[in-house]
Amino acid sequence: MSHKVINIGCDISQVPTPSYVCDRASLARNLAILGQVQQRTGCRILLALKGFAMFSLFGQIREVLHGASASSLSEARLAAEEFGREVHVYAPAYSDEEFGEILGCADHLVFNSFRQWAHFKDRVAGAGKKVSCGIRVNPQYSEVDVDLYNPCGRFSRLGVVRDQFRPELLEGIEGLHFHALCEQDADALEHTVAAFEEKFGAFLHGMQWVNFGGGHHITREGYDIDRLCATISRIQEKYGVRVYLEPGEAIGLNIGVLVTRVMDIVENEMATAILDTSATAHMPDVLEMPYRPVLFGAGEPGEFAHTYRLGGLSCLAGDVIGDYSFPEPLRIGQRLVFGDMAHYTMVKTTTFNGVRLPSIVVCDSRTGESKVVRSFGYEDYKSRLS
Repeated sequence: MSHKVINIGCDISQVPTPSYVCDRASLARNLAILGQVQQRTGCRILLALKGFAMFSLFGQIREVLHGASASSLSEARLAAEEFGREVHVYAPAYSDEEFGEILGCADHLVFNSFRQWAHFKDRVAGAGKKVSCGIRVNPQYSEVDVDLYNPCGRFSRLGVVRDQFRPELLEGIEGLHFHALCEQDADALEHTVAAFEEKFGAFLHGMQWVNFGGGHHITREGYDIDRLCATISRIQEKYGVRVYLEPGEAIGLNIGVLVTRVMDIVENEMATAILDTSATAHMPDVLEMPYRPVLFGAGEPGEFAHTYRLGGLSCLAGDVIGDYSFPEPLRIGQRLVFGDMAHYTMVKTTTFNGVRLPSIVVCDSRTGESKVVRSFGYEDYKSRLS
């Protein structure tokens, strides 16, 4: 049975549609788990902005996490200006034009190749501040099933493989970074670390840190926290390094929903409800992964008496969220709530077809308070064009 009860901490009848609604109480629960991992191991956990960059919640997040990780100049600026703790930056390549500004934001800077490191190392040395530099490596091991999200898939451009590793160029490098997970448990990390050690462990001696990247589903129910902590502690004790983790999804997991509204219902062999949201513009992973998001109060097709296809507002033919069934017929104007819509949603939205971006709402289920922190309109669409 996939029927779920709505509990988002505020009155959905008062929320504008479409809107992302994020709950501070749920965020606090995730942060408590991450804080426990830090306390048990001494590792440091960063917020990966590529997964969750809702800066109106940074004040709460930085009470627990040690910083943020960025993969572009814009993310680095957001981390430096709004988060205010450690800023770790990695990108597949840095441009000469942007590097100076990135350098000004960064505390840790990871290079994707020894060619990039050689090109920029003198600028790092002349930065006028301490910046700890690292090299991203590719252990050529992964348990990720979806190629689109597999950083260690065949021909991956992300990280240096062992036969291209240049130990003679490590002077000035203080850490190694790898990223090979996607929504996975501690067993996948343990296996990946073993592959990483086999290929690159010899180079960790004398380093100051190692970054295990992201994709750790730490705050998911049933995640093996003990196994994670044991893996972290073993590496730190064996090599004398500090371990960093940089999850994005683990921070935002199950803290937010997307509230939408039924605008019309059309018939063509089956009933399709057209919503005021869009899969392609507002929840693109539904199409890219692909996956079928949880919808509160609904079930699998045929589970309840009334089955509908839920379609988006754009004119893209494939802008379809999925098929769901309901105990009662849908009504025009009825509000629907999709679950787990905080991570990889706001950061990936587009204004395709001029569809308005969802509002952003912060609520607190402990107090019942809610506030619209951002609304979007025509200028947000127009300002991206010329």
